[in-house]
Amino acid sequence: MGPNPALKKLGFSETDRVVLVHTDDIGMCQASVSAFADLWQAGAVSCGSAMVPCAWFNAAADYCQEHPDADMGVHATLTSEWHPYRWGPLTSGAATGGLTDQEAKFPKTSEAVAKAADPQAVKAELRAQIEHAKAAGIEPTHIDTHMGSVMHGPLYEVFVDLALEYGIPPFALRLTAEQWAFGGYSEESCTLFERRTDELEDVGVPTLDRILSVSLSDEEDRAGKTKQALSSIKPGQMSYFILHPSHDTAELRGICPDWRSRVMDLEMFLSGEMADHLAEENIHLIGYRALKDLIPQGVAA
Repeated sequence: MGPNPALKKLGFSETDRVVLVHTDDIGMCQASVSAFADLWQAGAVSCGSAMVPCAWFNAAADYCQEHPDADMGVHATLTSEWHPYRWGPLTSGAATGGLTDQEAKFPKTSEAVAKAADPQAVKAELRAQIEHAKAAGIEPTHIDTHMGSVMHGPLYEVFVDLALEYGIPPFALRLTAEQWAFGGYSEESCTLFERRTDELEDVGVPTLDRILSVSLSDEEDRAGKTKQALSSIKPGQMSYFILHPSHDTAELRGICPDWRSRVMDLEMFLSGEMADHLAEENIHLIGYRALKDLIPQGVAA
């Protein structure tokens, strides 16, 4: 696959290397909101997305109202993975649509969502999350996916359609069906992912080349592995590096067994170490707002 066509539109050359440094899970807990605030103020990240159904979403929305330059999207949330701390859907029809478990919360795994969720119930729930974000003062720059829960053929279809309806770029990767298959997705889903990405590019909606991250279960030499991941961006690619930064709080420790990795994500980006690495590698940092601005007027599902 050739150079990302969005690069030229953004003023880059076809051989430049570009990355979005994206903060996931904002609003999941208080520590995620304060971490994003510190990182955004320091210019250490370029965008993030909020979990609208979660308890600390209002704090994330308050921050965006106070800082309208904040590049914030909606972290499409259909799962609730932690045992002691659960959240559920905004829509009343979610239960009959296969979006709740025996605790009346979102299922704990994306596999459970793919197995049981009605695509129209998913579309209604994600629409409610976008509308709630907008009503709270966030003008979303994009929509992505918590735990990859929309990455199932019929669910991804409605996810992309909804993004186009709101004029925001959806999470989409420039991968072939064969490349998607390495992620364990069904043949039907892989074919659909490739088709929808091609369709997005054809109408001028920007897409990404790769998603990069270091597993939250991997605490050893986390900074080194993060640098290695960033360095893997090839000329002509626009990649998406996700991190899950949080301050070290009792609440965070009570929720997440992987809290140490989340704290390390905050510390290593806030220190400037990763910004220095990007500069050394001549990798350009952009946010999702720049990509949203590329969407031609009139593009709709």
